[in-house]
Amino acid sequence: MAGHFAFASLAAHGHVNPTLPLVEELVSRGHRVTYATGSEQAPAVERAGATAVVMPWGVELSDLAGRGYTQDGLVRMMVAGTAELTASFDALVAPFLADPPDCVCYDAMGLPGRALADRLAVPGVAMAPNMVGNEHFSLRALMWPVDFDPADPRLVEVGRELAAFAARYGLSPAALRPTDARAPLNLVFVPREFQVAGETFGEAFRFLGPALPRRARPDAWSPPTGDPLVLVSLGTVFNDRPDLLGVCLEALGGTPWQVVMATGRAAPPGAVPPNVEVHRQVPQLEVLRHAAAFVSHTGMGSTMEALLHGVPVVSVPQTPEQALNGRRAAELGLGRALDTESLTAAELRAAVEQVVADPVLRSTLDRWRDRLRSVDAGARGADALEEFLARAPRPPGGG
Repeated sequence: MAGHFAFASLAAHGHVNPTLPLVEELVSRGHRVTYATGSEQAPAVERAGATAVVMPWGVELSDLAGRGYTQDGLVRMMVAGTAELTASFDALVAPFLADPPDCVCYDAMGLPGRALADRLAVPGVAMAPNMVGNEHFSLRALMWPVDFDPADPRLVEVGRELAAFAARYGLSPAALRPTDARAPLNLVFVPREFQVAGETFGEAFRFLGPALPRRARPDAWSPPTGDPLVLVSLGTVFNDRPDLLGVCLEALGGTPWQVVMATGRAAPPGAVPPNVEVHRQVPQLEVLRHAAAFVSHTGMGSTMEALLHGVPVVSVPQTPEQALNGRRAAELGLGRALDTESLTAAELRAAVEQVVADPVLRSTLDRWRDRLRSVDAGARGADALEEFLARAPRPPGGG
């Protein structure tokens, strides 16, 4: 029987893109998907076959980046997120009150989708584009700044505001729990073997792994030369780093590699060497098809896309979660992890040379690529959702 699935994801490409193969699979099976996210992500959602609900989401997360990440940065982020939730919740709920879903699939890192499921009194499923936590591993603890103080009066005030918000809408306290809160079903877009302590997670966690959306067509982009290609990208959120781009230009300019660089918000400093082409954004999946190495922030989305293409990563992370991804890739023999804040051009160039030339790393990457591509992650997720709906009771509350 066809169902109606509501999706609610953070307004970030790294959170939306991993879910699109699942959306495509659900739609191909005759289900309807209504997807709430930001305006920049809405076109990709609609290409996947969903109806987009465009939300005024897009909280600035740059306070998470770099060694300057402190309690003050965490507080600013939480205050902004709370304000965004309370200001936009009515607009989020309205289309789903008019056309109720059978289930809400919500981003595990955000509160709006959790609150939406509770408000509508329908089953909720958590979607994690990154690693997840349990009693053996806590991603949330990793994300706290070194000076974290839970008794900070500003955090206490955020708690009061969220409690008042929950009372106003008749939400249960569980609807506004931190991101380590468990859902009856958790869809994780990471392979179990990449997850830290992956063997310790039970049946409530389905490690789907990554997948390529069907809309990504091969050979849509081709390199202008036949030289080995290195992709450089710092992602779509924490990418205002002209200093780091300068190190990349110094390291890779004048080498035998063709370099494709995505600068994001930052303009590249100084002159651009002839072997480097610079763009604000690049078609990452298409470029990865031709890449010999990927100098990356190692957000999980980019990391998984690299593995799907068998491309080694050289990690230059800017947040604790990105650093974890880079370290994990290095531990598994899939690339190199560097210290971004002390990085030199010589160190970066040597790391790229190493991952391109290492035959053991090449063999490991080939095995991972073939294994990941042999699994239909979208079909796995759709199967899990259909099974879940068939047995899930309607939660109490809501209204």
